[in-house]
Amino acid sequence: MIIGIDLGTTNSLAAYFKDGETKIIPNRLGKHLTPSIVSVDEEGKVSVGETAKEYGYLHPLNAAGVFKRTMGTDKKYRLGDYEYTSKELSAFVLRALKEDAESFLGEKVTEAVISVPAYFDEKRRKATRQAGELAGLKVDRIISEPTAAAIAYGLYEKHGNTKFLVFDLGGGTFDVSVLELFENILEVRAVAGDNFLGGEDFTRILEDAVLEEKEIDRDSLSEKDLIRLRKAAEEAKLAFSDKGEADIVFKYKEEELTCHMDTKEYESRCFDLFEKIKKSVQRSMSDAHLKLSDIDEVVLVGGATKLSIVKNFIAKLFKKFPNTTVNPDEAVALGAAIQAAMKERNKSIKEVILTDVCSFTLGTEVSVERGNGSFESGHYLPIIERNTIIPASRTERLYTLHDNQEHIVIKVLQGESRFAGNNLLVGIMEIKVPKNKAGEEAIDVTYTYDINSLLEVTVKIISTGEIRKQIIKGNENDMTPEQIEERMQELSYLKVHPRDQEENRLLLLKGERLYEESTGRVRDAIDVWLREFEEALNDRSRQNIDAARNLLKSRLKQLEEEW
Repeated sequence: MIIGIDLGTTNSLAAYFKDGETKIIPNRLGKHLTPSIVSVDEEGKVSVGETAKEYGYLHPLNAAGVFKRTMGTDKKYRLGDYEYTSKELSAFVLRALKEDAESFLGEKVTEAVISVPAYFDEKRRKATRQAGELAGLKVDRIISEPTAAAIAYGLYEKHGNTKFLVFDLGGGTFDVSVLELFENILEVRAVAGDNFLGGEDFTRILEDAVLEEKEIDRDSLSEKDLIRLRKAAEEAKLAFSDKGEADIVFKYKEEELTCHMDTKEYESRCFDLFEKIKKSVQRSMSDAHLKLSDIDEVVLVGGATKLSIVKNFIAKLFKKFPNTTVNPDEAVALGAAIQAAMKERNKSIKEVILTDVCSFTLGTEVSVERGNGSFESGHYLPIIERNTIIPASRTERLYTLHDNQEHIVIKVLQGESRFAGNNLLVGIMEIKVPKNKAGEEAIDVTYTYDINSLLEVTVKIISTGEIRKQIIKGNENDMTPEQIEERMQELSYLKVHPRDQEENRLLLLKGERLYEESTGRVRDAIDVWLREFEEALNDRSRQNIDAARNLLKSRLKQLEEEW
């Protein structure tokens, strides 16, 4: 079976299509959202999601989150005695979603359509695909998050020529996509965004406000202090939508610090973030050759769009209220599931042609002639420009520079700078050409880019008719199937916590965190409650464990509500 997966910065989730309906797959705890957090305890046991999140409150050096922001890089995260890349951490999250789906659906899940931000470059998309393979999933299709959201909103079922803007503000990334529907073709006209802008940054604004008001240096905070501060800021951020004001309550050095803020001040402090958002929106509209007034409908995606200040900003910018009929947390996963059904040619899905765009310009390095007849190297020649509808194929003819030149080096680059060195190198081809006078030998360089982010470079030597082809896979070392299998074996020795014990372990971690945050009689009471639950666990009676778990859950919930 093929499922759709939204691999998010803050939360991840999966969905499936069956009997004409798209539904979210609940995780092992019965929840729709699985926090994109991984932890490793002192025994080498790996946990994912809520359990990892709670473990991280107590052991911040043994848990990692927000690693999607470094996808496709060499950055390593140390968790206890182990080191992982963001690709490998993502594989743990994907494997948890796969196992949850198999448990819920009662059948094997072998393939997934995984979403990525529209602005993810080739390296990041490739790393996402490899993370899926490490998790035991076949990943033939990577879908852009805004495109998936457009599908979930049913934009392809609208009538007439309609223009949409998908505003996708998640936990760690921001995408804006302009789409146009014409007959049965849903075409992405332009994309823009920022891989380092999201809900986490709106939380950081509140964290900084507390530290500024209380004159505390961030560098002086311990890891546990930082986690408590982030948690307090998160809770306050969510409160703004309900009350229009919030108190950020932060426990620091046994003292409870409170910082009060209203919506107006919060909006003011977020001015720079909104300016970044506005810049991306303006760029997408410019690339699509449209004005804001040309947009018929704005749809919201991503948990951060639930913030009242974000909704107000969008309404003012477009002078219309956005469409929020689909849960913004779930839209991408639902759309990915519909795309999976389309891939399976499910007859319940309306036949629609989906087009995407190339998010970054693809080109090569060339030398340009100066006025004195000399040539200057290091310049960038765009071949497929950003926001070109894909699949696309473009050709440029290049000539030799020197007499008796024997080789032409094609550097395949991705980026927007006019200088080649400032762009991302994704591949190299060296072409042998016949010796001749400068400018007498030429090659046609053809780039062909498809919806699965595969770039084929074809070079034809004009004088001989010889053709060379290469699929460019990036300048990083790609993993072979054998390497993937070997790495999976390396990861498999880590003992993932058993499914049937996870809910109990999560509850114990939560109790321990609340114990640390409490004092006096409350702390004593939590200690008694935890010991009672541990006794029930030792008893190994399913009935007693269930009763004790429900009691402890109720007590802790009541305690949190009273706080």
